[in-house]
Amino acid sequence: MATAAGTKQEAPFGAWKSPLTTELVTSGSLRLGQAQISDDGKLVWKEGRPSEAGRSVLVMRDGLSDGPQKDLTPADHNVRTLVHEYGGESWGLFADCVIYSNMKDQRLYMQKLTGDQTPVALTPEVEGMKVRYGDGVLDTQRQRFITIREDHREEGKECKNEIVAVDLTNPTAEPVVLVTGHDFVSYPRLSPDGRQLAFTTWEHPNMPWDATQLWLADVTDAGELSNVRSIAGGKDGAVEAATQPSWSPAGELFYVTDKGTGFWNIHRWDGSSSEAITSLEAEFALPQWLLGIQTFTFVPETAGKGTHILAAYRDKGIGKLAVIDASSKALYPVETAYSDISYVGSGGGKLLTVAASATEAPSVLSVELSPDLKGGVAQSVLFCSSSLDTGKYRPYLTVPESISFPTKDGETAYAIYYPPANADFQGTPGEKPPLLVKSHGGPTSEVGTSLKLGIQYWTSRGWAVADVNYRGSTGYGREYREKLYGTWGIVDIDDCCSAADYLVKAGKVDGQRLAIDGGSAGGYTTLAVLAFRDTFKAGCSYYGVSDLMTLAQETHKFESRYLDKLVGPVATAAQLYDERSPIKHVDGFSCPVILFQGLEDKVVPPNQARMMYEAVKAKGIPTALVEYEGEQHGFRKAENIKTTLEWELFFYSKVFNFTPADPIAPLHIDNL
Repeated sequence: MATAAGTKQEAPFGAWKSPLTTELVTSGSLRLGQAQISDDGKLVWKEGRPSEAGRSVLVMRDGLSDGPQKDLTPADHNVRTLVHEYGGESWGLFADCVIYSNMKDQRLYMQKLTGDQTPVALTPEVEGMKVRYGDGVLDTQRQRFITIREDHREEGKECKNEIVAVDLTNPTAEPVVLVTGHDFVSYPRLSPDGRQLAFTTWEHPNMPWDATQLWLADVTDAGELSNVRSIAGGKDGAVEAATQPSWSPAGELFYVTDKGTGFWNIHRWDGSSSEAITSLEAEFALPQWLLGIQTFTFVPETAGKGTHILAAYRDKGIGKLAVIDASSKALYPVETAYSDISYVGSGGGKLLTVAASATEAPSVLSVELSPDLKGGVAQSVLFCSSSLDTGKYRPYLTVPESISFPTKDGETAYAIYYPPANADFQGTPGEKPPLLVKSHGGPTSEVGTSLKLGIQYWTSRGWAVADVNYRGSTGYGREYREKLYGTWGIVDIDDCCSAADYLVKAGKVDGQRLAIDGGSAGGYTTLAVLAFRDTFKAGCSYYGVSDLMTLAQETHKFESRYLDKLVGPVATAAQLYDERSPIKHVDGFSCPVILFQGLEDKVVPPNQARMMYEAVKAKGIPTALVEYEGEQHGFRKAENIKTTLEWELFFYSKVFNFTPADPIAPLHIDNL
């Protein structure tokens, strides 16, 4: 495939021929969720399949690294919850069975790993997916499943988020409410002896990374909660975002909080107070956009050596693994070539993690610790989410680098920079590559260094890419993520412009061929950049926000008060909403923009894209709108992911006047 050394062809940047086709990008990759190990060594994981319209399936293998694997859940089931719309942990492995939420009806089902594997419904049928369940823990003593329920049955009112107990012996019974009265609940976690329940809550207008409370309750023999008390957050005026309560096998309660250091560190509750187990300027948690995120677990069978924790953390954008001695608080690195770690788990006496690197797709890895528990290694791949032979395509994969750059007001922001790379091509003399700046969603989120074939698609064609962690991103502590409070639509767009300016001044990219794209909140940043700045020559918005006031009034409960902090309370900051809404400032647009939108999006309503398209079109600027039936917030169908990549490239080829090396079905572009 690759040409001989020193015989690269010259071709304009952006027009290189690449073996990383859209078919390869879409068909070769799965959406890898969490993985768990049964007591008898069965490996179960969740994978989302673009080739099956994004359907999520539980897959089981009898052994960890060998043995046949098969789909566990039936073909007409899709393992996905719609709690908070974004969902998250929709299944769990408990002894000899799995319990999961099914997308079509949002009911909970139980399915055995062996024997009769017919799924059995655990919750009553409710029309219209108005009752949703996610995350949870099995209460074996009382034959019930404790879980989060989101109830939309009261028309005209905000949905209720509660912790309920599902009777495993009576699937027609209405679940019993255990915790109610809070705007949001998460992480119900039962102690090993079944006598205590930990959980977290938060209230409007906070998001779960702003301020939460961790609660502890006693559980009576009858299963009721008593002596419910707050043990973190909401005390003494302290603001903290406590998350991920987890019980050790010895019955100790650990959790993650950013109290004190401003970074998410692991703490232990001793019954009367909390103590920090780690105190790094690093993040041992991820923002709670999804239910059930798990970044630490307990090392099994420590043979009298005390509680040890296997934890993942992010240090200035780079993921790391470590073993932590909870008694001495010593931290020992675990060697791994993987730099983006999304999950850590244990089961069957084994440890595993889900991780990726710049050149390896997200994979389930086994973790082997040294006998003294002072380190280890995570490198044995149990399952890889991509069928791509990375060794075969490595000459076409670029290796990103983490960069920092000065902002317009003298601070520092961060990005992941991907230079163009292709074994067969090089640019023409004196030419510099075009740059695609990516603005992540959230906006309280972050990008890491995992293999993203959607980015390698661009770099292998001669584009440079900068994935920006603008101020307000997670992964750099509370102070950094709060820099977006009150400044969304200012700081984020300035940082995207500063990233491009930095790379232009460094001589790495062509300052006349700068493009920007982003999805959801990143789509808003893209549209705002084009409306309020003149740095970029083209842009692409995926399901992006164009009208902040409309978003605040129409979005779902989880984010319904999000903008109170990002912009300001609607009642007192209406003028700011108009000032920062791209749809209100179409006069500022001077360069082409393309928009992609799912028609079943409940987070950013489709009319946002239509309004933006009509306004830009009326001004005479080249534009296009592509709408997808059956897609929600984020595209899951392979054919739509493929079309989006190709038509974004086609759009830029018309703007920057080059001919793509690949045949692409033509797209109608208005005003061009």
